[in-house]
Amino acid sequence: MDTDFTAEQDQIRRTLRALLQGRCGPAEVRAAVDTPAGHDPALWAALAEQLGLPGLALPDTYGGVGCSVTELALACEETGRFLAPSPLLATAGLAVPLLLALGTEAQRTALLPRIASGALTAALAVPGTCLATALALTGDNGGGWAGGGRAGGVQARQADAGWRLYGQVDQVLDGHHAGLLLVAAHAGGFARSRTLLFLVSGDADGLVRVRQTALDATRPQARLQLRDVRAELLGDGSDGSDGSADVSAALARAGDTVAALVACEAVGAADQMLSRTVEYVRQREQFGRPVGSFQAVQHRLADVYVQTQAARSAAYYAAWATAQGERRVAGLALGQALEALRGAAAEGIQLHGGIGFTWEHEAHLYFKRASGDELLFGPAHRLRAHAAEAAQLFTGREVRV
Repeated sequence: MDTDFTAEQDQIRRTLRALLQGRCGPAEVRAAVDTPAGHDPALWAALAEQLGLPGLALPDTYGGVGCSVTELALACEETGRFLAPSPLLATAGLAVPLLLALGTEAQRTALLPRIASGALTAALAVPGTCLATALALTGDNGGGWAGGGRAGGVQARQADAGWRLYGQVDQVLDGHHAGLLLVAAHAGGFARSRTLLFLVSGDADGLVRVRQTALDATRPQARLQLRDVRAELLGDGSDGSDGSADVSAALARAGDTVAALVACEAVGAADQMLSRTVEYVRQREQFGRPVGSFQAVQHRLADVYVQTQAARSAAYYAAWATAQGERRVAGLALGQALEALRGAAAEGIQLHGGIGFTWEHEAHLYFKRASGDELLFGPAHRLRAHAAEAAQLFTGREVRV
């Protein structure tokens, strides 16, 4: 692994940070999350047109930039630094890897160029609160996480030379506004039940979408109701298999990608929170001297700095390893990064004193980002436990991955 950034990677980071500094301050973030879309469409258009962010890790064959997950993760570090609300994670982190892995050439040609241009956003709909399990981050995704039968979830049946979906999904990241939905559903009835992925248009008849109140408002979530909605199978199913094994494997690989992206986001947010706190304790005076001059405060901030730097190293390695096809690394990095962000946000709130607890200050937004990401993709102890179980660390044998 080469630990030096290339000139192109440095340019991506500098350009994106300069853009977000001017257009994604605390006031702009609060205004964006209150819009119907949950983000600033003008900022999203700028990210797509000026930087090609949605297609950064897409092949140029489909209108993308042709970079790897590493470059996308570095971009996510900057969006996380400013808590920029955008459909980037749901679209480029969750949907795009599945379209590339499972979609037919016709589906990829029709959808990916529109995603790369920013004209189309996408979201992954997984029944229940099983996103982390479906992505194989906190458990095996080969079981019944998608529901089915009396377990609820979404049911798929063939009708009129196509597919129809019926059911409800309660926790869909950016699902209220996405133009394309990738819905996990059960097909085949009880005897031959299997989980498949389906493409559903955001304006399909019978689809009802309601934006939910989320702990982290910068990551809007939606509840979807599918009432006999027409859908298209992702892939063609022409190999004669039931397709569920391919779906599970693709979701697991997408889980590694999104874990690396969220880890870098968390590192950027932790670094920003630490910088804001250091700046504040240098200015705030108590007993006739800056608060930052007290040794106890310095020790607490030093601990946050060490934790953040360690998480950054783990996140960078996870981004590189994921781009090389290495498995089960990103989950560990994500757990470490989420703990670093939670620690930086908690110390920031404490050391800001009274103002740190107010709604008007931005410190609580960073704490909610850490807590919200743990609810979606964690928690940290389960991320580590699953990685340890997969590596058989406590069975006396080591498994190379």
